[in-house]
Amino acid sequence: MASAHLTAFICYHDPDAMVGWISDVLGFDVVRDFRDGDRLAHAELKRGEAVVCVQRDDRGYDVPAAKGDCVGSGLYVVVDDAEVTAIHERAVAGGTTVLIAPETTQWGNFRVELLDPEGRQWSIGTYLPGQPGDY
Repeated sequence: MASAHLTAFICYHDPDAMVGWISDVLGFDVVRDFRDGDRLAHAELKRGEAVVCVQRDDRGYDVPAAKGDCVGSGLYVVVDDAEVTAIHERAVAGGTTVLIAPETTQWGNFRVELLDPEGRQWSIGTYLPGQPGDY
C-alpha cells in the first residue's frame, strides 16, 4: 500500500485569533507562519503527528450552523483520557461552546465536542480510527 499523510486546512476570518485558540485550548504549537505585512496569511500547527494549517479567509466562506450537537463535519484529534478532560477545562475557561461534554461513547471513545470561536467543530477523543478489529 502506498504511503499517505493527511493534513487539514481551515480558512478563518481572524487567523491570528484562531492560531491562539488552537494553541491555547488544543495544545498545538506553531511550526511555521507566513505573513502578508502584519496580517497572518498561513500558519502550520502541530501536536504530535497531527497537523493543521490555518489560512486567512479572504473570500467570505460560510460556516454551517450547528444542528443539535453537530455542524456536519469537523476535525478529530486523538489524545489520552487526561488530555480530553484538560482540553475541556481549558475550553470552558476560555468561553468555548461545548457541543458534547466529556462522555464515553458506546464504542469506548472518551471524547468532547467543541465549536471553535468561528464555528468549526473539533472532536477530541481517545479512539484511534483506522485500526483493524471490532469496537
